[in-house]
Amino acid sequence: MKYTELGTTGWKVSRCCLGTMTWGSQNTEGEGHAQLDYAMGRGVNFIDTAEMYSSPPTAETFGATEAIIGTWLKDRGDRDKIYLASKIAGPSPMDWVARDGSSRHFNTKHITEAVEGSLKRLQTDYIDLYQLHWPDRPVVLFGREPDANQPETPQEETLRALEDMVTAGKIREIGVSNETAWGVMGFLREAERHGLPRIQSIQNAYSLLVRNFEFGLGEVCARENIGLLAYSPLGQGYLTGKYRNGATPEGARRTLYNRMQRYEGEGAIEANDAYVKLAEDHGVDPAQMALKFVDSRPFTAATIIGATSLEQLKSDIDAFDLDLTDELKKGISTIHKWRPNPAR
Repeated sequence: MKYTELGTTGWKVSRCCLGTMTWGSQNTEGEGHAQLDYAMGRGVNFIDTAEMYSSPPTAETFGATEAIIGTWLKDRGDRDKIYLASKIAGPSPMDWVARDGSSRHFNTKHITEAVEGSLKRLQTDYIDLYQLHWPDRPVVLFGREPDANQPETPQEETLRALEDMVTAGKIREIGVSNETAWGVMGFLREAERHGLPRIQSIQNAYSLLVRNFEFGLGEVCARENIGLLAYSPLGQGYLTGKYRNGATPEGARRTLYNRMQRYEGEGAIEANDAYVKLAEDHGVDPAQMALKFVDSRPFTAATIIGATSLEQLKSDIDAFDLDLTDELKKGISTIHKWRPNPAR
């Protein structure tokens, strides 16, 4: 396992970050614990979760994934061996997230409530990296147009609330997720202007099918030393090839939840099939090629993988030892030029 420094933290985090959002929905507590044990045995020291998990979000499963990690931490006692990341949910119609039934916002009240809730479920005294799951302002997000009337919390106010949590020793560093270039620069500006905590990471979707991070955000993060924690590097499973020809494998996310329209639009299916065929033509596992591509990018600090079985987890971690040949790189470039960002 290779490691990289995250932002300016000085932390050496594994290039492979273990994602956990299926624990509590598609995976049991025991399966989650087994994945943690296996990943740590392979050198993974970076774990990502969120108060909103498991996924898809429901009132019944809210916080379930953190609770599974918490029982593992209590049983194993390995807290000092991992970097643990979690997230506060942003504004949404989910009125069961905040205790008062209101939409979650990044103010002192809601950040304090969210951090304390996560700490309790995780059974730990601190969270290493605390992230804002999506922006607290009107912005195009998850393929939806913004609500111009949505209230927003000023970035300075959010950073001051997070500073209180850092001072209290409840979180160590902060990051953003599903953020824009404007948002990143705004947080950096307010942090420098007022001596507030600096964001160290950004967790955005990035894969062979979604490369819009390269425009604007890629340069911002490279120049400002902010690491990309790439999520959905397999296009929610599409880049494994398991959904080709409209297949609906038993137990797969597309079969269970039908929430993957982003990867089914014009050009997306054709591009996906081309990437899968490219890998197969070169005798490479399509999922491993897709993961290694994300890992190879200069702005990537860690690639977040998620698995529903130990067999899948082993194969995903093996991908980080793969070398992309010049032929594979050329093939990827050719397909990208033919169908650029079809799942943006």
